[in-house]
Amino acid sequence: MGRLGLHPIVGLLHHGSGPPSTNLLDPEFPQKFAAFGLQVAQQYPWVVDYTPINEPQTTGRFACLYGHWFPHHRAMRSYIRALFHQMKAIVLAMEAIRSVQPGARLIHTEDGGAFFSTLALESFRIEREHRRWLGLDLLCGRVTVHHPLFDFLVCHGLQKQEILWFAERPCPPSIIGLNYYVTSDRFLDDRLSLYPDHLRGGDSGDEPLVDVEAVRVRPQGIAGAKQVLTDAWKRYRLPVAITEAHLGCVPEEQARWLAETWEQAEDARAEGVDVRAVTAWGLLGLYDWCHLCTQDAGAYEAGVFDISSGRPVRTTLTQVVQQLAGGMSPQHPALGSPGWWRQDSRFTIPPSMDSF
Repeated sequence: MGRLGLHPIVGLLHHGSGPPSTNLLDPEFPQKFAAFGLQVAQQYPWVVDYTPINEPQTTGRFACLYGHWFPHHRAMRSYIRALFHQMKAIVLAMEAIRSVQPGARLIHTEDGGAFFSTLALESFRIEREHRRWLGLDLLCGRVTVHHPLFDFLVCHGLQKQEILWFAERPCPPSIIGLNYYVTSDRFLDDRLSLYPDHLRGGDSGDEPLVDVEAVRVRPQGIAGAKQVLTDAWKRYRLPVAITEAHLGCVPEEQARWLAETWEQAEDARAEGVDVRAVTAWGLLGLYDWCHLCTQDAGAYEAGVFDISSGRPVRTTLTQVVQQLAGGMSPQHPALGSPGWWRQDSRFTIPPSMDSF
Protein backbone atom coordinates (compact mmCIF):
# COMPACT_ATOMS: atom_id res chain seq x y z
CA MET A 1 0.00 0.00 0.00
CA GLY A 2 2.84 2.35 0.82
CA ARG A 3 4.50 1.74 -2.53
CA LEU A 4 1.21 2.38 -4.34
CA GLY A 5 0.37 5.51 -2.36
CA LEU A 6 -2.78 3.98 -0.89
CA HIS A 7 -4.14 5.30 2.40
CA PRO A 8 -6.56 2.72 3.80
CA ILE A 9 -9.42 3.15 6.21
CA VAL A 10 -8.95 -0.04 8.21
CA GLY A 11 -12.06 -1.86 9.35
CA LEU A 12 -11.74 -4.27 12.26
CA LEU A 13 -15.25 -5.78 12.17
CA HIS A 14 -17.53 -5.30 9.19
CA HIS A 15 -20.50 -7.32 10.44
CA GLY A 16 -21.27 -10.13 12.85
CA SER A 17 -19.61 -10.87 16.19
CA GLY A 18 -16.03 -11.67 15.24
CA PRO A 19 -14.31 -14.93 16.26
CA PRO A 20 -16.19 -17.85 17.88
CA SER A 21 -14.67 -16.96 21.27
CA THR A 22 -17.05 -14.03 21.70
CA ASN A 23 -20.30 -12.44 20.54
CA LEU A 24 -22.09 -9.10 20.74
CA LEU A 25 -23.70 -10.02 24.07
CA ASP A 26 -20.46 -11.14 25.73
CA PRO A 27 -19.75 -8.72 28.64
CA GLU A 28 -16.06 -8.90 27.74
CA PHE A 29 -16.62 -8.13 24.04
CA PRO A 30 -15.51 -4.45 24.35
CA GLN A 31 -12.23 -5.34 26.08
CA LYS A 32 -11.49 -8.22 23.71
CA PHE A 33 -12.17 -6.00 20.73
CA ALA A 34 -9.94 -3.23 22.08
CA ALA A 35 -7.11 -5.73 22.55
CA PHE A 36 -7.46 -6.72 18.90
CA GLY A 37 -7.43 -3.06 17.85
CA LEU A 38 -4.21 -2.55 19.80
CA GLN A 39 -2.58 -5.52 18.04
CA VAL A 40 -3.54 -4.14 14.63
CA ALA A 41 -2.13 -0.71 15.48
CA GLN A 42 1.11 -2.24 16.72
CA GLN A 43 1.41 -4.30 13.54
CA TYR A 44 0.62 -1.33 11.27
CA PRO A 45 1.60 1.83 13.17
CA TRP A 46 1.51 3.88 9.95
CA VAL A 47 -2.27 3.44 9.57
CA VAL A 48 -4.15 6.59 10.54
CA ASP A 49 -7.80 6.02 9.62
CA TYR A 50 -9.99 3.39 11.25
CA THR A 51 -13.58 2.20 11.11
CA PRO A 52 -13.52 -0.16 14.11
CA ILE A 53 -17.07 -1.50 13.63
CA ASN A 54 -19.10 -0.88 10.50
CA GLU A 55 -22.78 -0.02 11.06
CA PRO A 56 -23.13 -1.14 14.70
CA GLN A 57 -26.83 -0.23 14.59
CA THR A 58 -27.44 -2.58 11.65
CA THR A 59 -25.33 -5.34 13.16
CA GLY A 60 -27.13 -5.02 16.48
CA ARG A 61 -30.54 -5.24 14.81
CA PHE A 62 -29.68 -8.12 12.48
CA ALA A 63 -27.99 -10.19 15.20
CA CYS A 64 -30.06 -9.44 18.28
CA LEU A 65 -33.41 -7.94 17.24
CA TYR A 66 -34.26 -9.81 14.03
CA GLY A 67 -32.27 -12.99 14.68
CA HIS A 68 -30.61 -13.14 11.25
CA TRP A 69 -27.02 -13.32 12.52
CA PHE A 70 -25.25 -14.93 15.48
CA PRO A 71 -26.17 -14.99 18.36
CA HIS A 72 -29.66 -15.00 16.78
CA HIS A 73 -31.61 -13.15 19.48
CA ARG A 74 -34.96 -11.48 18.87
CA ALA A 75 -35.43 -9.05 21.72
CA MET A 76 -35.18 -5.30 22.16
CA ARG A 77 -33.22 -5.85 25.35
CA SER A 78 -30.60 -7.90 23.47
CA TYR A 79 -30.37 -5.32 20.66
CA ILE A 80 -29.77 -2.50 23.16
CA ARG A 81 -27.10 -4.52 24.94
CA ALA A 82 -25.41 -5.44 21.64
CA LEU A 83 -25.38 -1.79 20.56
CA PHE A 84 -23.96 -0.72 23.91
CA HIS A 85 -21.17 -3.32 23.73
CA GLN A 86 -20.25 -2.28 20.20
CA MET A 87 -20.13 1.44 21.00
CA LYS A 88 -18.03 0.81 24.09
CA ALA A 89 -15.75 -1.40 21.99
CA ILE A 90 -15.26 1.44 19.51
CA VAL A 91 -14.30 3.90 22.26
CA LEU A 92 -11.88 1.48 23.92
CA ALA A 93 -10.39 0.41 20.58
CA MET A 94 -9.74 4.02 19.53
CA GLU A 95 -8.10 4.71 22.91
CA ALA A 96 -5.87 1.67 22.42
CA ILE A 97 -5.04 2.55 18.82
CA ARG A 98 -4.20 6.14 19.78
CA SER A 99 -1.72 4.87 22.36
CA VAL A 100 0.27 3.69 19.33
CA GLN A 101 -0.82 6.21 16.68
CA PRO A 102 -1.86 9.44 18.46
CA GLY A 103 -3.16 10.92 15.21
CA ALA A 104 -5.56 8.06 14.49
CA ARG A 105 -8.92 9.18 13.12
CA LEU A 106 -12.29 7.53 13.71
CA ILE A 107 -14.32 7.22 10.50
CA HIS A 108 -17.61 6.00 11.94
CA THR A 109 -20.19 4.48 9.58
CA GLU A 110 -23.91 3.90 10.04
CA ASP A 111 -26.96 3.23 7.91
CA GLY A 112 -28.10 6.67 6.74
CA GLY A 113 -31.78 5.77 6.31
CA ALA A 114 -34.54 8.08 7.55
CA PHE A 115 -37.97 7.12 8.89
CA PHE A 116 -41.37 8.20 7.61
CA SER A 117 -44.87 7.19 8.67
CA THR A 118 -48.58 7.73 8.41
CA LEU A 119 -49.90 10.43 10.73
CA ALA A 120 -51.32 7.81 13.10
CA LEU A 121 -47.81 6.42 13.74
CA GLU A 122 -45.95 9.66 14.35
CA SER A 123 -44.92 8.64 17.88
CA PHE A 124 -43.38 5.42 16.53
CA ARG A 125 -41.55 7.39 13.83
CA ILE A 126 -40.08 9.78 16.41
CA GLU A 127 -38.84 6.86 18.52
CA ARG A 128 -37.21 5.27 15.45
CA GLU A 129 -35.53 8.59 14.59
CA HIS A 130 -34.09 8.86 18.11
CA ARG A 131 -32.77 5.31 17.80
CA ARG A 132 -31.34 6.11 14.37
CA TRP A 133 -28.87 8.54 15.99
CA LEU A 134 -28.32 6.70 19.28
CA GLY A 135 -24.91 5.21 18.45
CA LEU A 136 -23.50 8.55 17.34
CA ASP A 137 -25.08 10.30 20.32
CA LEU A 138 -23.25 7.86 22.59
CA LEU A 139 -19.91 8.42 20.83
CA CYS A 140 -20.33 12.18 21.05
CA GLY A 141 -21.14 12.07 24.76
CA ARG A 142 -24.67 13.34 24.26
CA VAL A 143 -26.56 10.65 26.14
CA THR A 144 -27.24 12.08 29.59
CA VAL A 145 -30.29 11.78 31.84
CA HIS A 146 -31.92 14.40 29.61
CA HIS A 147 -31.60 12.37 26.42
CA PRO A 148 -35.01 11.31 25.01
CA LEU A 149 -33.97 7.62 25.09
CA PHE A 150 -32.32 7.57 28.52
CA ASP A 151 -35.30 6.00 30.30
CA PHE A 152 -35.84 3.68 27.33
CA LEU A 153 -32.29 2.36 27.72
CA VAL A 154 -32.73 1.84 31.46
CA CYS A 155 -36.04 0.04 30.91
CA HIS A 156 -34.27 -2.34 28.52
CA GLY A 157 -31.53 -3.40 30.89
CA LEU A 158 -28.75 -0.80 30.91
CA GLN A 159 -27.52 0.59 34.20
CA LYS A 160 -27.44 4.36 34.52
CA GLN A 161 -23.70 4.39 35.16
CA GLU A 162 -23.15 2.31 32.02
CA ILE A 163 -24.95 4.88 29.92
CA LEU A 164 -23.23 7.87 31.52
CA TRP A 165 -19.81 6.24 30.91
CA PHE A 166 -19.97 7.57 27.34
CA ALA A 167 -20.62 11.15 28.45
CA GLU A 168 -17.47 10.91 30.57
CA ARG A 169 -15.33 9.54 27.69
CA PRO A 170 -16.60 11.17 24.48
CA CYS A 171 -15.06 9.85 21.27
CA PRO A 172 -16.56 11.90 18.44
CA PRO A 173 -15.78 10.73 14.90
CA SER A 174 -13.44 12.65 12.64
CA ILE A 175 -15.87 11.87 9.81
CA ILE A 176 -19.44 10.55 9.99
CA GLY A 177 -19.92 8.00 7.23
CA LEU A 178 -23.47 7.33 6.04
CA ASN A 179 -24.17 4.16 4.08
CA TYR A 180 -27.17 5.01 1.93
CA TYR A 181 -29.24 2.74 -0.29
CA VAL A 182 -32.50 3.04 -2.21
CA THR A 183 -34.11 0.88 0.49
CA SER A 184 -32.44 2.54 3.50
CA ASP A 185 -35.41 4.82 4.21
CA ARG A 186 -38.26 3.09 6.03
CA PHE A 187 -42.01 3.76 6.11
CA LEU A 188 -44.17 2.83 9.10
CA ASP A 189 -47.69 2.04 7.91
CA ASP A 190 -50.83 1.40 9.97
CA ARG A 191 -52.83 0.12 6.96
CA LEU A 192 -52.26 -3.47 8.03
CA SER A 193 -54.82 -5.00 5.67
CA LEU A 194 -52.68 -4.04 2.67
CA TYR A 195 -49.80 -6.28 3.73
CA PRO A 196 -49.26 -10.01 4.27
CA ASP A 197 -49.34 -11.17 7.88
CA HIS A 198 -45.62 -11.88 8.11
CA LEU A 199 -44.78 -8.18 7.62
CA ARG A 200 -46.86 -7.04 10.58
CA GLY A 201 -45.62 -6.33 14.07
CA GLY A 202 -42.58 -4.06 13.66
CA ASP A 203 -39.49 -4.48 15.83
CA SER A 204 -41.21 -6.05 18.83
CA GLY A 205 -43.54 -8.30 16.88
CA ASP A 206 -46.65 -6.74 18.40
CA GLU A 207 -46.49 -3.11 17.23
CA PRO A 208 -49.59 -1.95 15.28
CA LEU A 209 -47.66 -1.37 12.08
CA VAL A 210 -45.64 -2.68 9.18
CA ASP A 211 -42.11 -1.43 8.53
CA VAL A 212 -41.47 -1.33 4.76
CA GLU A 213 -39.19 0.39 2.24
CA ALA A 214 -40.31 4.00 1.86
CA VAL A 215 -39.49 3.90 -1.85
CA ARG A 216 -42.30 1.39 -2.41
CA VAL A 217 -45.15 3.28 -0.72
CA ARG A 218 -44.31 6.94 -0.02
CA PRO A 219 -45.54 9.41 -2.68
CA GLN A 220 -42.59 11.74 -2.07
CA GLY A 221 -40.16 8.84 -2.45
CA ILE A 222 -36.89 8.57 -0.56
CA ALA A 223 -35.19 11.28 1.48
CA GLY A 224 -32.14 11.28 -0.77
CA ALA A 225 -28.43 11.63 -0.03
CA LYS A 226 -28.62 15.40 0.32
CA GLN A 227 -31.11 15.20 3.18
CA VAL A 228 -29.34 12.45 5.12
CA LEU A 229 -25.99 14.26 4.81
CA THR A 230 -27.58 17.54 5.87
CA ASP A 231 -29.40 15.92 8.80
CA ALA A 232 -26.15 14.51 10.18
CA TRP A 233 -24.25 17.75 9.62
CA LYS A 234 -26.85 19.88 11.37
CA ARG A 235 -27.05 17.49 14.31
CA TYR A 236 -23.31 17.05 14.97
CA ARG A 237 -21.44 19.72 12.96
CA LEU A 238 -18.86 17.10 12.02
CA PRO A 239 -17.59 16.28 8.51
CA VAL A 240 -19.79 13.78 6.68
CA ALA A 241 -19.48 11.37 3.76
CA ILE A 242 -21.47 8.79 1.86
CA THR A 243 -19.42 5.71 2.65
CA GLU A 244 -21.48 3.15 0.73
CA ALA A 245 -23.41 3.95 -2.44
CA HIS A 246 -24.54 0.71 -4.05
CA LEU A 247 -27.56 -0.55 -5.94
CA GLY A 248 -28.19 -4.23 -6.59
CA CYS A 249 -29.46 -3.88 -10.16
CA VAL A 250 -28.33 -3.67 -13.79
CA PRO A 251 -25.24 -1.49 -14.44
CA GLU A 252 -27.30 1.31 -16.00
CA GLU A 253 -29.41 1.69 -12.86
CA GLN A 254 -26.29 1.44 -10.72
CA ALA A 255 -24.80 4.33 -12.69
CA ARG A 256 -27.96 6.39 -12.21
CA TRP A 257 -27.90 5.78 -8.47
CA LEU A 258 -24.25 6.76 -8.08
CA ALA A 259 -24.64 9.85 -10.30
CA GLU A 260 -27.68 10.98 -8.30
CA THR A 261 -25.88 10.38 -5.00
CA TRP A 262 -22.88 12.38 -6.21
CA GLU A 263 -25.06 15.24 -7.45
CA GLN A 264 -26.94 15.42 -4.15
CA ALA A 265 -23.70 15.35 -2.17
CA GLU A 266 -22.45 18.24 -4.31
CA ASP A 267 -25.70 20.13 -3.67
CA ALA A 268 -25.32 19.61 0.08
CA ARG A 269 -21.74 20.84 -0.05
CA ALA A 270 -22.82 23.92 -2.01
CA GLU A 271 -25.21 24.73 0.84
CA GLY A 272 -22.46 24.60 3.46
CA VAL A 273 -22.46 20.94 4.51
CA ASP A 274 -18.90 19.67 5.05
CA VAL A 275 -19.10 16.67 2.69
CA ARG A 276 -15.78 14.86 2.30
CA ALA A 277 -16.48 11.90 -0.01
CA VAL A 278 -18.83 9.63 -1.91
CA THR A 279 -17.74 5.99 -1.95
CA ALA A 280 -18.71 3.57 -4.73
CA TRP A 281 -19.05 0.36 -2.74
CA GLY A 282 -18.28 -2.41 -3.39
CA LEU A 283 -15.57 -2.18 -5.99
CA LEU A 284 -15.65 -5.87 -6.96
CA GLY A 285 -19.26 -6.61 -6.05
CA LEU A 286 -20.95 -8.55 -3.28
CA TYR A 287 -21.90 -12.15 -2.61
CA ASP A 288 -25.15 -13.12 -0.86
CA TRP A 289 -25.99 -9.68 0.52
CA CYS A 290 -29.38 -10.03 -1.16
CA HIS A 291 -29.93 -12.77 1.46
CA LEU A 292 -28.33 -10.65 4.24
CA CYS A 293 -25.52 -13.24 4.28
CA THR A 294 -27.88 -15.83 5.81
CA GLN A 295 -27.34 -18.24 2.91
CA ASP A 296 -24.25 -19.44 1.06
CA ALA A 297 -26.09 -19.36 -2.26
CA GLY A 298 -23.37 -17.74 -4.38
CA ALA A 299 -25.72 -14.90 -5.36
CA TYR A 300 -23.51 -12.22 -6.88
CA GLU A 301 -24.17 -8.51 -7.41
CA ALA A 302 -21.65 -6.70 -9.61
CA GLY A 303 -19.95 -3.60 -8.25
CA VAL A 304 -17.79 -1.11 -10.10
CA PHE A 305 -16.37 -4.18 -11.84
CA ASP A 306 -18.14 -7.45 -12.58
CA ILE A 307 -16.01 -10.43 -11.48
CA SER A 308 -18.61 -13.16 -12.07
CA SER A 309 -16.44 -14.58 -14.86
CA GLY A 310 -13.43 -14.83 -12.58
CA ARG A 311 -11.76 -11.66 -13.80
CA PRO A 312 -12.68 -7.97 -13.49
CA VAL A 313 -14.87 -6.77 -16.37
CA ARG A 314 -15.66 -3.09 -16.91
CA THR A 315 -19.30 -2.01 -16.78
CA THR A 316 -21.28 1.19 -17.27
CA LEU A 317 -20.58 1.97 -13.63
CA THR A 318 -16.82 1.70 -14.22
CA GLN A 319 -16.98 4.53 -16.72
CA VAL A 320 -19.03 6.77 -14.43
CA VAL A 321 -16.68 6.18 -11.48
CA GLN A 322 -13.64 7.00 -13.61
CA GLN A 323 -15.26 10.23 -14.76
CA LEU A 324 -16.13 11.30 -11.22
CA ALA A 325 -12.66 10.36 -9.93
CA GLY A 326 -11.16 12.45 -12.72
CA GLY A 327 -13.11 15.54 -11.73
CA MET A 328 -15.56 15.35 -14.63
CA SER A 329 -19.33 15.37 -14.67
CA PRO A 330 -20.63 11.87 -15.42
CA GLN A 331 -21.60 11.35 -19.05
CA HIS A 332 -23.43 8.27 -20.27
CA PRO A 333 -26.64 7.69 -22.26
CA ALA A 334 -28.12 5.81 -19.29
CA LEU A 335 -28.04 8.99 -17.22
CA GLY A 336 -30.64 10.60 -19.48
CA SER A 337 -33.42 8.59 -17.82
CA PRO A 338 -34.52 8.63 -14.16
CA GLY A 339 -33.80 5.64 -11.97
CA TRP A 340 -36.59 3.21 -11.17
CA TRP A 341 -36.89 4.74 -7.69
CA ARG A 342 -38.09 7.98 -9.36
CA GLN A 343 -40.81 6.31 -11.44
CA ASP A 344 -44.41 5.36 -10.57
CA SER A 345 -43.62 1.71 -11.30
CA ARG A 346 -41.80 1.63 -7.95
CA PHE A 347 -45.04 1.32 -5.97
CA THR A 348 -45.95 -2.12 -4.68
CA ILE A 349 -48.61 -0.82 -2.25
CA PRO A 350 -50.96 2.10 -2.99
CA PRO A 351 -49.16 5.22 -1.70
CA SER A 352 -50.45 6.81 1.48
CA MET A 353 -51.23 10.50 1.03
CA ASP A 354 -51.53 10.76 4.81
CA SER A 355 -47.83 10.48 5.48
CA PHE A 356 -44.67 12.34 6.41
